[in-house]
Amino acid sequence: MQTTTALYILLAFLLSLAIAYYQYIQGSKDVRHRKIFLFSLRTFSIFMLLLLLINPAVQKKTIENTKPVLSVLIDNSASTAFFKEEEKVKTILEELETNVPLNTKFELSYFSFGASVNVKDSLTFDAPVTAISEGITAINKLYKNKKGALVLLSDGNQTAGSDYEFVGSKMPISPIVLGDTVNYSDLQIRQLNVNKYSYLKHQFPVEVHLFYKGVVPISTVFRIEKKGKTIFKQQVRFSASEKSKTIRTNLTATKEGINFYKASIEAFDTEKNTKNNVKDFSIEVIDEQTKIAVISAILHPDLGALKRSIEKDKQRTVDLFSVKNKNIQLNDYQLFILYQPNNNFNNLFKELKTLKSNYLVISGSNTDWPFLNKQQLGFSKNAIAQTENYMANYQFSFQPFLQKDIGFNNFPPLKDQFGEVLLSTENHVLLKQRVFGVASEQPLLATFEQNNQKSAVIFGEGIWKWRAANYLQSNSFEGFDEFTGNLVQFLASNSKRKRLEVSLESLYLSNVPIRISAFYTDKNYQFDPRASLLFSVTNTVTKEQQEFPFSLAHNSFQVTVENLSPGSYQYTVTVEGQKSMDSGVFLISEARIEAQFTKANTTKLNRLAKSTGGKVYHSTEILELVDDFVDNEDYATLQKTVLKKQALIDWKWVLALLLMLLTIEWFVRKYYGKI
Repeated sequence: MQTTTALYILLAFLLSLAIAYYQYIQGSKDVRHRKIFLFSLRTFSIFMLLLLLINPAVQKKTIENTKPVLSVLIDNSASTAFFKEEEKVKTILEELETNVPLNTKFELSYFSFGASVNVKDSLTFDAPVTAISEGITAINKLYKNKKGALVLLSDGNQTAGSDYEFVGSKMPISPIVLGDTVNYSDLQIRQLNVNKYSYLKHQFPVEVHLFYKGVVPISTVFRIEKKGKTIFKQQVRFSASEKSKTIRTNLTATKEGINFYKASIEAFDTEKNTKNNVKDFSIEVIDEQTKIAVISAILHPDLGALKRSIEKDKQRTVDLFSVKNKNIQLNDYQLFILYQPNNNFNNLFKELKTLKSNYLVISGSNTDWPFLNKQQLGFSKNAIAQTENYMANYQFSFQPFLQKDIGFNNFPPLKDQFGEVLLSTENHVLLKQRVFGVASEQPLLATFEQNNQKSAVIFGEGIWKWRAANYLQSNSFEGFDEFTGNLVQFLASNSKRKRLEVSLESLYLSNVPIRISAFYTDKNYQFDPRASLLFSVTNTVTKEQQEFPFSLAHNSFQVTVENLSPGSYQYTVTVEGQKSMDSGVFLISEARIEAQFTKANTTKLNRLAKSTGGKVYHSTEILELVDDFVDNEDYATLQKTVLKKQALIDWKWVLALLLMLLTIEWFVRKYYGKI
């Protein structure tokens, strides 16, 4: 205890004596025993109160021992089970957990990993992917301020994440090799390329890359099947000099809807791994192609950007025309994009109104707004000659079709003539304007539906910059192309709008979560967040049925389905209390990504150990690993002295004593009539 604290305690006691003396002794001619008793009670109660305020403490010196950390990172993916190494892993862990010298020297911690890292609880060896880099990074972050090492139990075959050789680790990594280290001959379908859509009675291309790992020449058969029937077959030969083959063929789309196929290559007699010899794929066959006409009076980069973006979907074709072209066959097109209209579009607008054709208007600095306002298209603009730049402000409440935010708010501004926009018919606004960073209620992109005719307007030129910006943000045009695809699909369709729309793929891999989104509106086609949606799925073979409720997320409903076994499924989405429903089929293909390897990747594991200062061990060398770590003087227990302040009194007991003293004093005074 510090001298200052002791002095405060002494002064507190003297002050308590003085106050109690003043209250009970001073000026009293008859000092009886009860006065002395009350004086004592008051002295100690005041002293207890002051002692609580002082809260004296003493410094306590302790010595802490910090062991180095030995993290054991276990591959919990399906490849461990494929190599039949489950029991060997459990034996290795048991040896590490029960080794007294190792546990005395190190603080052992155990983690498992597949796609992500978890504290080891129970090992299932069924993770669909192996992300070794994620495991190494997570352990280094967790123990970044501690001395330690990392033991990695894995076959070294990574199927997800960054290349673990180059992740970088402050900890030395010592891999224990799981799996076979012998080189086996193997055949595999390395990659299969096919379009997502085709047209009825049209041919669609299929490209398959086959790979052979071996030296002995072999001959085998590659085939494509549909519903168990072979529709394509080709003899292929491999040798030490010909290890890869690319097979290209055209299949005929004979049935509308989703069609499922299976590509396979026959295994040779001594092949150990045959799971990578098969790959499922699907294609959606549609009965017609959407043709879009882009008509303009000027040349602009937007025209080429729109054509490339829309034609990313092979079911759509775009033709570019000058408005002065008099030979446009309007009946051949399902949608017209009218770029910066002027008075040369007069006859075209009349014909589109007569045909009730759907259209998209894009305005800009060359738009003739007085002419456009006269067309009574449901929108108008009081434009002046001056131009302005308008940035986008995404609206979550947009209803006509499901469109996620692809970063619209960060896209470059569009340029249009300055003026107030007026919307005169029922409309839905996907994007509103922002000028100099200030959001306004003026529309930037709006859609209209009237008298079985759909239309939309984009108030500004320069949409090619959006496509470029999307590529800079995500290294892909996919987001922008999906946006134009959704807009075109909405405008090109003349079918009655459905109140329930469901979005899901036709083919999924097993052990991968299936995420499904749905969009439901009320009778006024406004998004209805009050609805309760249910996803029912039935295995077409076993007839086993399961149900999953949707949850609300922004302006859509979402559900995630897991642990469905491989096979064909029929699904139904229903709305509680409503007649709206949607149904279809999808296929879950067996995930074989973890079964594509025939041996452990000792080469990469050796490079990893060398670059981090570790050492590679085989599964039979666990005792050697233990001895190396126990005898390594680089891993020593650290001692440090820690000074801790410890309260000298327990405030709860002092408070209780204070209350007791005050209570006794009150009862004594009450008894003698002093209150």
